[in-house]
Amino acid sequence: MGRKRKGRDISGWLVVDKPAGMTSTAVVNKVRWAMDAKKAGHAGTLDPEATGVLAVALGEATKTVPYITDALKAYTFTVRLGQATNTDDAEGEVIAESDARPSDDDIKQALAPFLGDIMQVPPKFSAVKIDGQRAYKLARDGEDVELSARPLWVEELILVDRPDEDHVVLEMTCGKGGYVRSIARDLGEALGCHGHVKELRRIWSGPFEAEDGLTIEQIDDMAKTEALDDYLHPLETGLADLPELKCTPEGATRLRNGNPGMVLASDVEYGDEAWASLDGKAVAVGIYKSGELHPSRVFVA
Repeated sequence: MGRKRKGRDISGWLVVDKPAGMTSTAVVNKVRWAMDAKKAGHAGTLDPEATGVLAVALGEATKTVPYITDALKAYTFTVRLGQATNTDDAEGEVIAESDARPSDDDIKQALAPFLGDIMQVPPKFSAVKIDGQRAYKLARDGEDVELSARPLWVEELILVDRPDEDHVVLEMTCGKGGYVRSIARDLGEALGCHGHVKELRRIWSGPFEAEDGLTIEQIDDMAKTEALDDYLHPLETGLADLPELKCTPEGATRLRNGNPGMVLASDVEYGDEAWASLDGKAVAVGIYKSGELHPSRVFVA
């Protein structure tokens, strides 16, 4: 018999403005401790040196994590031109250098091929698994890591600043699974001058924005108090990109038991994924078919 997990049955989303030098897992552990929560997880890992939005899900909200992970995200990042590193960021060793420095116009023209549906090779120092092992572990052990290209949707990639000839600041909006370090690396190669990420910040992720995020210091100050609860976003926030269908009390009971439940008329089409609500509270996520929602995830009331 498994050991019962200690903590509160608290559900919702807490937006954290992650500091540099802290892993995403460490942030989740900090939030779980501060809120005395039984269960917590996050939507979309940030590199340890990256800052910005890390949305932490608590309790039943962890069931909505995939929908935030799949949502669009936006980043601002500084690319150091003239140097390539083995990690594609400033934490790695410089492995190639160039004296070439592209003009602003050259950079703007080079950004065009990175828009839309592209194929991207993740950094060798990444959490991608190869034969069951993380790529970064194999790379640290000196193994020659070969990673396959993966599809990525890039909705926007623009030049926002050029502080000096060695640096360029870009802003990118992209879909799930994007590596900003790969963008910097590949852009540097396309420009013939090499490049790596010097600074990276996620400014928003789905419905969550960095400016609404709590700092680690604020979380520490409010830890174990009701004041921290006031910053929780409802778990329904994680379902913002799905259509909402209202259900009857009878339909809610059936859904909570894992059975198809009747939902009120809506403009969703047969086979669409949606979520059912009763009095504004999420009951289940599932597939809409002929007036009923067939649940795939059910929320505990």
